[in-house]
Amino acid sequence: MALPENDAGVGYSFGLEVDGIQIKHITEISGLKMEQDVVELKQNDTKGNYVIKKLPGRPKAGELTVTRPLNADNSFKDWIKSAQLGKMTEVRKGGAVILYDYENQPVARYNFTNAWPKSLEMSTLKAGDTSVLTEKLVLTFETLAAE
Repeated sequence: MALPENDAGVGYSFGLEVDGIQIKHITEISGLKMEQDVVELKQNDTKGNYVIKKLPGRPKAGELTVTRPLNADNSFKDWIKSAQLGKMTEVRKGGAVILYDYENQPVARYNFTNAWPKSLEMSTLKAGDTSVLTEKLVLTFETLAAE
């Protein structure tokens, strides 16, 4: 799962998988970020000089925003409705954002765990507008790991 030397990945070839099911028609994914706390250790060295050392802390949970055109698929709406009803054992899901090369072969995978929908937003409705209606689902997750 590596790109050939001197090649770069492209931002338009990606997919989303949730509990092993490929989610279709995704137009944008944002917030793909692995982050951790920074712990500052303040101490004096052997010569008595004040030193601040930065150490890695706990990993932080994160959020992904997934955008797709509005269509007949109600899975996003059903998923957030279950979360609002507190059915967390069925709502928390694992999944991955998969990046593909020019030949549509996977080159990177970012696995997330215990994701559940935080919000679902429809695009702006405006008289005379000719743009495609979209829905944005914000997923909150506990861990994100690159494979």
